[in-house]
Amino acid sequence: MLTDILKRTICTLFEVHDDSNGAQRIVTPLQYPGTGDHVVVRIRPRELGWVIDENGEACFSASMAGGDVESGMVEQWAQEHARLSPARLCEDEVIRATTTDERFLAPYVFRVAEAAQQLYAVATSRPERQSNSDFKERLTRIIAEIAGEFGLAHRSELELPISGGLIADHVIETPTPSIIIAATSAKRLLEGELIHMQYRAMHMPGHVLAIAENQQAVGKTEFERANYYTWKTVVFDARNLRSLIGSVLH
Repeated sequence: MLTDILKRTICTLFEVHDDSNGAQRIVTPLQYPGTGDHVVVRIRPRELGWVIDENGEACFSASMAGGDVESGMVEQWAQEHARLSPARLCEDEVIRATTTDERFLAPYVFRVAEAAQQLYAVATSRPERQSNSDFKERLTRIIAEIAGEFGLAHRSELELPISGGLIADHVIETPTPSIIIAATSAKRLLEGELIHMQYRAMHMPGHVLAIAENQQAVGKTEFERANYYTWKTVVFDARNLRSLIGSVLH
């Protein structure tokens, strides 16, 4: 059966190795964006449970790639992530989660790996450059047209009811509100991912639709990764956008 095949195949994507002092080293299929290096997580036994960490490799790799692990964006990400996840960026630049319950070990491996990948992406995101493109203006016009066509209310430049003061470029009042992010840079795309993460963690109604003028504007790797951390990340196309909004009305 396909279910059994998928179970076996997915399991083979993870390598588990015995390390010294009873530690387990898990090589996950997640990669640091643009490097090809896999995120490695360790489970270390402690007297009252286990510590799950990535050995500080996310910060180290980001620094080696020219990233800034002490930037305001990383600090904001760390604060938001600490509220929403058991995985936390500690003062020694290691992402850790702890548990006394063996049942949480596997889920926490995923949470630490996910956090490591996100931290690397935030720390190495490129500064937003000035652009002569009229992409945001074209997107604004199309959003207004689509909302009018379907008889939907919409708002622009809306501060969202989540911490961090994050702003949506547009919100269309579809049955589940469509939060539109104009992804003009990798940094802005990451903000969209943070919004998605908060809404999901807090079980708030809303899905994030990130729209880039083209993949090059945010980076091909970042664009492909973002589809795992938003509802959808797409390249701007007026006709496809109209169909996408229309699809959520049914």
